[in-house]
Amino acid sequence: MTKVRTLSLAVAALALFACKEGKSSEGEGTSKKAVDLTDPTTATEKAPDKYTVKLKTTKGDILIDVERAWAPLGADRFYNLVKSGFYDDTAFFRVIPGFMAQIGIHGDPKVAAAWRAARIQDDPVKGSNTRGMVSFATAGPNTRTTQFFINFGNNARLDGMGFAPFGKVRNMDIVDKLHGGYGEGAPNGKGPNQGRLNREGNKYLKADFPELDYIEKATIEG
Repeated sequence: MTKVRTLSLAVAALALFACKEGKSSEGEGTSKKAVDLTDPTTATEKAPDKYTVKLKTTKGDILIDVERAWAPLGADRFYNLVKSGFYDDTAFFRVIPGFMAQIGIHGDPKVAAAWRAARIQDDPVKGSNTRGMVSFATAGPNTRTTQFFINFGNNARLDGMGFAPFGKVRNMDIVDKLHGGYGEGAPNGKGPNQGRLNREGNKYLKADFPELDYIEKATIEG
């Protein structure tokens, strides 16, 4: 299979499978609201015009600078998910070298189920999915929920498919180290099956895909 066709399949799979199925210590960033993660209606704050998210991962820290003007609804959703603790202990379950690293299915199936129907409307695509840009995954118009991806390369072809970047990774060194050995997800590849991940959570991933990297903690840094 040619490289072009492999990328085309990866792009198609991104659209098809993306969305179907206390106190903080000093230096840990903004404290998180006491919210019920099974109730998406508790996470609806308007985000600041600009903010930075720190993803403390199993490979190191990733900083994402978010510009609300790029994609207001996406920036608001990301802000609330991070602030509520949604992304803590979630896996980069789909890492395709040269294409993108995808994350955002909660490790607790009850939480994952609660958010699958919590869709937000599309933002106009103002930026481009170039290296380091961060966008929400989608399964079609107005279907963004919790999954997002970081572009490894120039994926500008995604712009016309409605993937609206809302942030940019400050330094890609850690992203480039995320484990990508499992490749595309099942059934098109040997990586995790999103249906099973939704139903079984992190228990499934840790048993069958032990090399995956995780966000250990996500915080708003400013």
